[in-house]
Amino acid sequence: MADIRKYRKTLIIGITAIVIAVAAFLYIAASPKDEARNYKFVKIERGNIESIVSSTGVLNPVVTVQVGSQVSGTLAKIFTDYNQKVKKGELVALIDTTFLAASVRDAQSSLEKAQAQYAQSQRDLTRVKAMVEKNLAAQTDLETAQYNTDVARASLRSAQAGLDRAKINLKYAKITAPIDGTVIARNVDVGQTVAASLSAPTLFLIANDLSKMQIIANVDESDIGQIQEGQSVTFTVQAYPDKTFEGIVQQIRLQPTTIQNVVNYSVVINVNNFNGLLLPGMTATIQFNIAQADNVLKIANAALRFRPTPEMLAEAKTNMQNKLKGQKDSSGEFASRPGENHRQQQGNETNGQTNNLLNGSYYGPSSAGGIQQNGNKTRRNSGQLFYIDQNGKLAIKRVSIGLTDGQYTEIKSNSIQEGLEVISGILSSDQKPTSGSPLQTQPAPGMGGGRRGL
Repeated sequence: MADIRKYRKTLIIGITAIVIAVAAFLYIAASPKDEARNYKFVKIERGNIESIVSSTGVLNPVVTVQVGSQVSGTLAKIFTDYNQKVKKGELVALIDTTFLAASVRDAQSSLEKAQAQYAQSQRDLTRVKAMVEKNLAAQTDLETAQYNTDVARASLRSAQAGLDRAKINLKYAKITAPIDGTVIARNVDVGQTVAASLSAPTLFLIANDLSKMQIIANVDESDIGQIQEGQSVTFTVQAYPDKTFEGIVQQIRLQPTTIQNVVNYSVVINVNNFNGLLLPGMTATIQFNIAQADNVLKIANAALRFRPTPEMLAEAKTNMQNKLKGQKDSSGEFASRPGENHRQQQGNETNGQTNNLLNGSYYGPSSAGGIQQNGNKTRRNSGQLFYIDQNGKLAIKRVSIGLTDGQYTEIKSNSIQEGLEVISGILSSDQKPTSGSPLQTQPAPGMGGGRRGL
């Protein structure tokens, strides 16, 4: 019995010790010994960067002509329809000529009457002149006859103009195509009355050449300075989402337009449409190709926008100071032995970064464009990256940045390695993984191990 009690006591003590050990192990494993595992990481990659300006616009034919009518009447015949090709001077519609022809006959009668009146006035003038010469008529009679002749001559000219006008109106009843092209709109039908008394109605819309089209794009005033004539453009349309089309900037119009309190400028883009896929009125999503860099190091913009905590800055400062001390010889100067030039350059750079941290300054990008502020100073085209070095210590690296496409930014630095994992954020408490435990959840790809130092 005593042996059983002793065995139970030993078993309880052993279980208690195991529980305490496991609890201590989990507590130690959950403690932030490895700060690197509290960070989100992105890798420095190699690839191409294109700087673009995006916009939208509408596709239209380069030349379109509205075909109208100069006279009023009823459409008697229509000789063309949608999508048909027409030649310049080709008859496309005919207005009923009944009233127009009657107007010509009436104007002809008025002309004949005016001619008769003018002939009579001339005969009267000749007779009065003869009577005046023989003193059989007064001078006032001659003046009256001359006046009547002048009036009759003017009436004759007016009647002639009326006849010409009536004939022209009759000619306008035949509506012809003003240019070679394709009918893209027909707004009338046979039997419809056309009223041209106030303004010329539009009967047809003819596009000159659908193999050449243009886009009128609205570009924000903040981006218009990067657009130049002759610049290449790519765009897509909803009808062919998997196909990319190309164009060339032909004109930047100086007339501004305000859309939702934003000043925009119209940019005309010439587009070849030899295959006929593009149709008038399609909405184009445009990308102006500002600049391009091929086979360069690039980093996600999240890493450049990362803001370190005060604790991270203090840790980085301490690590830099220790690294700086390790790079100096006993005399306090950087080693300058053969083959040490690169190390000396790194030491000088680290020294400068350490001084910035010691002075309480931090240059961090306010945007992916690479503008960093320190007090009243502004540094452009540079940024700082935080990473874990080969010794597992938090480190900081100043880099020059180049083009950006909105998601990635070009990195310009001879000491940056492709594949280096850079801190892009801090994991929240519910996302923080544990380390050193067999039950630890494996980190997601790109968020954990495999980091390489500089």
